[in-house]
Amino acid sequence: MAIEFTFTPKQQMFQRVVRNYLRLEVWPNVDEDKSGHGTFPKKTIQEMGKLGLLGIPFPKEYGGAGLGEIGYCIFVEEIGRIDASIATIVAAHQSIGTTPVWLFGTEDQRRKYLPGLTDGRHLAAFALTEPTAGSDAASIKTQARREGDYYIVNGRKLWCTNGDQADVIVLTCVTDPALGARGGVTSFILEKGTKGFSIGTIEDKMGIRNSSTAELIFEDCAIPAENVLGRVGEGFIVALTALDGGRTGLAAGSLGGAQTLLETSIDYVRSRRRHGQPLSQEQAVQWRLADMAVEINLTKYATYHTAALVDEYYHLIAGGKHVPDALRDKISMNAATIKVFASEMTARCVESALEIQGGSSIWDRNRVERAWRDHIIAEIYEGTSEIQRLIIARDVLKMGGTY
Repeated sequence: MAIEFTFTPKQQMFQRVVRNYLRLEVWPNVDEDKSGHGTFPKKTIQEMGKLGLLGIPFPKEYGGAGLGEIGYCIFVEEIGRIDASIATIVAAHQSIGTTPVWLFGTEDQRRKYLPGLTDGRHLAAFALTEPTAGSDAASIKTQARREGDYYIVNGRKLWCTNGDQADVIVLTCVTDPALGARGGVTSFILEKGTKGFSIGTIEDKMGIRNSSTAELIFEDCAIPAENVLGRVGEGFIVALTALDGGRTGLAAGSLGGAQTLLETSIDYVRSRRRHGQPLSQEQAVQWRLADMAVEINLTKYATYHTAALVDEYYHLIAGGKHVPDALRDKISMNAATIKVFASEMTARCVESALEIQGGSSIWDRNRVERAWRDHIIAEIYEGTSEIQRLIIARDVLKMGGTY
């Protein structure tokens, strides 16, 4: 019996609608500011919110579309075809910024924050990385100490996507240095304008220029104790759970980018002639295109397989039900696998597109030139490829093989 994954009619319709919207309304307005800072596409993000595209995976009772992780990945894949900056903004908002509030928030927190986040009135971000804690996220130093009804936070966070634009930030801090990551880290919901919280450096970047990457500074920042997200001491679980879905979404965005590279390469070889024949008739070129198509096809199946697993996983957590350790390990390994494979697959597609399209591919504003700059971050943020390999190796050693 064949094992097949097919979108439902509802998912297929959603894909058609968002593809048409992005190509007709968003793509014509995508551009870059050559200063390096870029121009944050605030109007576009707000329009997406009004159309219900910033709450895709969340239940309708909180203003979401109720389409789950698969629906979310469909959307991010389509954005990845158009612009990596917007895909990054949307991913930071929905997948790692808003998802923790849905999964671990109290009912009061969900009712307070989710409607504004799903309809575009508010933007979310996720703050974990620090000057001395990047890949080694367990080494964070930003501390939050309890004083009466507040937690007083001191420290710095780096490379926070949407950090200067966000109204709500999921913040991870040390609450018990003696316990470290195992019981000594807590997550908080931080609101824009909280006293003692300020924005530091806004980074100049080689790629994804139109997304914002900010330093966050905390100087005796007082966060109400009622804004603890999840249980005190379990903040690392909150962060890692959100990252499992985030990595799956990043794979979908990389998949979309790779498909655009294949399409532009096909258009190029069909229109070019060498030695009197179409470039598309040369075997070396055909094999390059074939290799791109093979990897894209395999990545699509693996991405949506993982998205389906994440859906099951997240609904158990959101419903307060027991999550078997075997399922948690399976999600972690699958998310790591597809994140590292999809991001590196897109890098290979960029290289192929550069070789196929030759000198024209490096022209300023060419889609291949921009993809070369944009794709690199996919192998770094939300866990580098090396970190993903450590996760995978840990799990295969534990299981003695794969699932």
